[in-house]
Amino acid sequence: MATHPHAGARSRTLLPDLWVVLLSVLLLGPVLSPGFVLTYDMVWVPDLALTRDALGVGSALPRAVPSDAVVAVLDEVVPGALLQKVVLLGCLLGAGTGVARLARPSVVVRLVTASVYLWNPFVVERLTMGHWPVLVGYAVAPWVVLALRSWRRDGRLPLRLLWLLPLGSLSASTGVVLAVLAVVLALVLRVRRAAYVVVVVVLANAPWLASGLLHVGVATSDAGGAAQFALHDEGAVPGPLAALTLGGIWNAEVVPDARTGALGWLALVVLVGLAALGVAGLRRHLGGRAAAGLAACAVLGWAVAVLSWAAPGAVGWLAATVPGGGLVRDTTRLLALTAPVLALLVGEGAGRLVQVLPRPARPGAGVVVALLPIALLPGVAWGAGGRLVPTDYPPDHAVAREAVRDAVASRQDGDAVLLPFSSYRQPAWNGDRKVLDPTGRYLGIDVVADDALSVDGVELPGEDPRAARVGRALEEADPRGRAIALREEGVGLVVVERGAGAAPVVTGRVVHHGPELQVLALGPVTPAPPPRGWWAVMAVAWAAYVVVGLGGAVAGLVQTWRRRRARVDA
Repeated sequence: MATHPHAGARSRTLLPDLWVVLLSVLLLGPVLSPGFVLTYDMVWVPDLALTRDALGVGSALPRAVPSDAVVAVLDEVVPGALLQKVVLLGCLLGAGTGVARLARPSVVVRLVTASVYLWNPFVVERLTMGHWPVLVGYAVAPWVVLALRSWRRDGRLPLRLLWLLPLGSLSASTGVVLAVLAVVLALVLRVRRAAYVVVVVVLANAPWLASGLLHVGVATSDAGGAAQFALHDEGAVPGPLAALTLGGIWNAEVVPDARTGALGWLALVVLVGLAALGVAGLRRHLGGRAAAGLAACAVLGWAVAVLSWAAPGAVGWLAATVPGGGLVRDTTRLLALTAPVLALLVGEGAGRLVQVLPRPARPGAGVVVALLPIALLPGVAWGAGGRLVPTDYPPDHAVAREAVRDAVASRQDGDAVLLPFSSYRQPAWNGDRKVLDPTGRYLGIDVVADDALSVDGVELPGEDPRAARVGRALEEADPRGRAIALREEGVGLVVVERGAGAAPVVTGRVVHHGPELQVLALGPVTPAPPPRGWWAVMAVAWAAYVVVGLGGAVAGLVQTWRRRRARVDA
């Protein structure tokens, strides 16, 4: 009996999609259970506030703009813990299904392509580091490519591009990645009115671009940080070779064990070998222009990462001299430009390998090659090998939050400072896992936080001038002098995290004293407002971001509804 053609088409989409769901659940595992996953830079709280820093008008550089503001709005509708799981699962599902649709319509090719794009060190390490905005951009990237190919085919701007780019540009680094991808492909594909891409890219990145320009006077980084954040070797595998398979992150603490031994070399040989087999097939499938554009982006991402390995001094000079140059400090983030091409090439190479086998052997061989990426990177399933485990905030945090709100309501105005004055914590209630101090976000008020870092024993100064002044205030000789100096900096509340280490004593009225936190009120104080005009500039930037994103989404829904209505009427 002949197979219906639609059944074959459905299987080429349905089977890879089901495979993506399975891989995503296997990768996250306990992450999907109740509670908050707090790891390194991933800090989620029940109700994130729209603080000055979240809106881009605080004293700190806009590293969490617009991601914090987007979360602060969404968690008014969806509880923070649930929203975190929806975002992380959505990242993996979006990434896998998107890259599978970009691949050739063959079940084997799509299965392998999705496996490589999801089960790799880049995804696992960014999950462990808590760089969820990077993973959102990573998920959006294949869909941007699909949208641009549609633009080339149909001759008109796809409305989905209007919301895809703002969605994927939740941080400066991902905004840059998607901007490069969109602009390069639009030029190479010679889409009609390609200048529209530049306009959409600027609007999609307006919040962090505008805030960055407002902070241009302090938007440089310490040159010494370049070597610490550069592409690193993985065991005996040199950094440039590790980067070919999306490895080489600077933080050795998050590197999977399999990457530093013989499996690291084996993964390099197998994946690069399959990628070489897939070059001709990918060019036939995508067409010469699209393949060349994607290849150019892939080489650019890899080359910038390698530059930090080969010449960290040059990258350090850029970060210390050019405002915003610190965007390229963590250069391995740009391997998100390399990932789509690697996955597509390996998928094509695996498909070609399976095709030369006798027909009866092909299904079994297809399963084997689809499992290859998992076999080459074992030990990362179920929440990065059990490292990503949800937890609950201690009840004392909720009590302290109410005390802080009461203090603010009773005119104990001013921002808060967290003690000990350092960036990261390893609280026992979080399984002693390292995390960017979550207390300030939990309390829901403006906080002056230390943005200095310690990487491999090297102290890297921060960029926030107000944080530096607060740090000096805490060095005053006596508790009363510290309180006076803090008030001069607009600090009206001091939150001491008990058990987090030694903290300088500050004179103040105790408004909360619990097992985890102590809150001191220093008295009414008014922080210096942002410079005149900042609110107006950011209002325009946020309006542009919201209009292009929501406008594109609404217009796309209306267009889809009209098309379905037309088919029904026909």
